[in-house]
Amino acid sequence: MVFAQLADAFSFCTSPDVRHVRTTADPPMAPEESLKMLKEGNRRFVDGRPLGARTKDAARRQLVDQGQAPHTAIIGCADSRAPLETIFDAMPGDLFVLRNAGNTCTHAEGSMVGSLEFATGKLGSRLILVLGHTNCGAIAGATKTYLEAKVPQKAGSALQGLLQDLGAVAEQAVQEAGPGASADEVTARAVKVNVYHTMSFLLRFSESIRSAVREGTVQIQGGIYNLETGSVDFLGALPTQTELLDSTMAIPPSMVEAGEARGKHGVRTGADSAVPKDVALKMLKAGNERFAAGAPTATQTSGPMRKALVQCGQAPHSAILGCADSRVPVDTVFDAMPGELFVLRNAGNTCTHAEGSMVGSLEFCTGKLGNRLILVLGHTKCGAIAGATQTFQAGGENAPGSALEGLLQGLSSVAKDASEELGPGALQEELAAHTTKVNVFSSMNFLLKYSEPIRELVRKGDLDIQGGIYHLETGRVEFLGRSPQQAELLAAEGTLPPSMALGTVRTTSDGPMAPQAALKLLKVGNERFVVGAPKAGKVHSSMRETLATGQAPHTALVGCADSRVPLETVFDALPGDLFVLRNAGNTCTHAEGSVLGSLEFCTGPLKTRLIFVLGHTSCGAIKGATSTFLSGQKTKAPQALDALLQGLGSVVSDAQKELGKKATEEQVAAHAVKLNVFHTMNFMLKYSEPIRQKVRSGELEIQGGVYDLQTGRVEFLGASPSQAKLVAAEGAVAPSLKSKMQGA
Repeated sequence: MVFAQLADAFSFCTSPDVRHVRTTADPPMAPEESLKMLKEGNRRFVDGRPLGARTKDAARRQLVDQGQAPHTAIIGCADSRAPLETIFDAMPGDLFVLRNAGNTCTHAEGSMVGSLEFATGKLGSRLILVLGHTNCGAIAGATKTYLEAKVPQKAGSALQGLLQDLGAVAEQAVQEAGPGASADEVTARAVKVNVYHTMSFLLRFSESIRSAVREGTVQIQGGIYNLETGSVDFLGALPTQTELLDSTMAIPPSMVEAGEARGKHGVRTGADSAVPKDVALKMLKAGNERFAAGAPTATQTSGPMRKALVQCGQAPHSAILGCADSRVPVDTVFDAMPGELFVLRNAGNTCTHAEGSMVGSLEFCTGKLGNRLILVLGHTKCGAIAGATQTFQAGGENAPGSALEGLLQGLSSVAKDASEELGPGALQEELAAHTTKVNVFSSMNFLLKYSEPIRELVRKGDLDIQGGIYHLETGRVEFLGRSPQQAELLAAEGTLPPSMALGTVRTTSDGPMAPQAALKLLKVGNERFVVGAPKAGKVHSSMRETLATGQAPHTALVGCADSRVPLETVFDALPGDLFVLRNAGNTCTHAEGSVLGSLEFCTGPLKTRLIFVLGHTSCGAIKGATSTFLSGQKTKAPQALDALLQGLGSVVSDAQKELGKKATEEQVAAHAVKLNVFHTMNFMLKYSEPIRQKVRSGELEIQGGVYDLQTGRVEFLGASPSQAKLVAAEGAVAPSLKSKMQGA
């Protein structure tokens, strides 16, 4: 027996076809030498002259007695057609092999990374090879899942979870393959992308491996095994290796302890010190990486945690201005616990509307709460941005009919900027995608322009404003950095947000406003009033001092005295904008001399170029006149009110004639409101020669409208149908003035 063992040992050591096995007795092998051995071994495999399988008892005993010292650690696919030791014609003890479906670290990354740290640390391996292979079933399945998943489905098994989490690889392969690429072409490219993806994971999430690569003692290489030829295409190092060596993640996402970087109570509270802005940004990046990798660490809050949040208050490390889109749950996207993020959300992550609320909230967070980082977060496939892009391309400049239309119009300027940057010919999808990015910077610039407290903190270096885009398809946030205009905006003088800024009042220093321009102001102002976004603002002392120098109203308004129709409010007007005359029924029937004289003064010395007569629904004066007329009362009108109602009787009579005798009293009154507006307009044209001359020459316009008490909207009626006829006819003296002249 002893002689047989000695013979085996002698044969093992002397046969030229039997290789030496590596043990701890051998010194570490340089990565370049290890790579050379892999290439030579693969060549022998391809040529059909392997040596690795020829082992003897003595070699096996050496491996047991002296321990392993593999020269290379390999992450390969579990595919049975790709046996790694065979492919590289390796001896036992040469390779430290890790295998799973898809040669990936997407799942169980702690096990894979930990095993490689063991190999490169304890065992002395100096080369890591990530090896994919052609016709990989896992990659083909992941590509198919990505291409067919119009609506992402929840994984129903571990395999489905693996394929879905490889979606980022498939997405990148689709982008690189370009439009028109077949599923097979995308899959082939995805094999290479996946190799790089795994190499990247190792560099991002292992400090020990990263450090060894940085020092040059370990190399990470990639390769693809061709099932048809048997040869390995060695890809070299990761193209982005230098950049990834700056990563700060010490361990894979799934292995991060829940309490790490969370705070004294397991959640951040006022008991924790402020987080520096650069650290906060790293926390956001690390949290998003955990979310994207499917390895979140945010746990459910316990009773003591919630109690601490109440008793100690909040101390968020970051403030996020994000979109209200339900697919972008901000806390989840950054794997954050309660107390970590101060989140503001609206459609389009914008400050265009309700900016006072947004800016004020961020001033509170960065001031009172001590937050040092603001992140403005947009996202791909944003509905608000898509709508704004369509609004811009449609050329919509009309007054908004709803708050949503106002929001989209507010964002259309961003779409315009994006369109100018892309140039003519950009597709709708391209424009929307670029607008998302431009909009992020627009919101960042808004903060830098309109908030002095935020500007000052940024200027001093106590606050950072960053931007990012969340990709719905991958779950990853693309961090954009600071606004390119930050330095310029900080150097400029800041102002209040538009909705909070005080308006400019009209005075005699302003020239006359054209009638159509004045009418447009009325329309736009009424829409602001309707959607609840008035801009008239407050009046301060300097504005009042300016107004004291004289007035130059752009419109003269004849309206009803009804308390429910405050004319300046209805048109969101500032003092100095409107010359307002009001009485019950917005009529000239009584005291017409006063009304006409006032309008002649306004359109003469004050140079106003638009007269607007405004009636309103459910008008008490018109209802009373309708009731009086239909009841057939013929009293001598002992009271002024009775005289007013009877004076409006001719308007009611005309309304009844136009509607017919079957019309109800309510229908007659509603129609009389409109006719009364025209009646008042016609009165001016008939009984005021100065007004008639100005209308005839085009210097003045008289328009009418009806204010709807229920909706807040004004129905603009235009000019009187009788205007041309009345302007051409000879004028007359107002009835009340005529009687006075006769009496004299």
